[in-house]
Amino acid sequence: MFDITEGADMSFEERRIWIYLAVAVLVPSAYLAVVLARAAGTDVADLAYQRPLLTAVGVSVVATIVLNMVSAALWPKGAYQKDPRDKEIDRRGEYVGFIAMSAFTVVPFSLALLEWPHFWIANTLYLAYVTAAIASSAVKLVAYRRGF
Repeated sequence: MFDITEGADMSFEERRIWIYLAVAVLVPSAYLAVVLARAAGTDVADLAYQRPLLTAVGVSVVATIVLNMVSAALWPKGAYQKDPRDKEIDRRGEYVGFIAMSAFTVVPFSLALLEWPHFWIANTLYLAYVTAAIASSAVKLVAYRRGF
């Protein structure tokens, strides 16, 4: 059973990261399911992936905003307030996310230079973004739970 007081012992910033991580895992998973369902018996280069991909990106942005607003409404104490620890954790997590994004962006860039189908370029770029979001969130959550 859901207990509304469960989130009370967690800082707003930590809840915000859990929300971001959940969205960063669930929405791409749904996108993957849609693409795999459409790919049955079809060459992926001919697959209509654009609308589902744009929808996934849009849903990710909107869901993160809405869920953070709901979180702030349910646990208003300390909402949108950052202390120095929050700022340092955010900085380190974003740094790791930047490194992951930079490293994984080499793949779609290479695919573009090799003139691969747009499907592969777009989806490897999306995978780079998702990987960066998960890596960044993981570093932040570990820092919140175990310290630096």
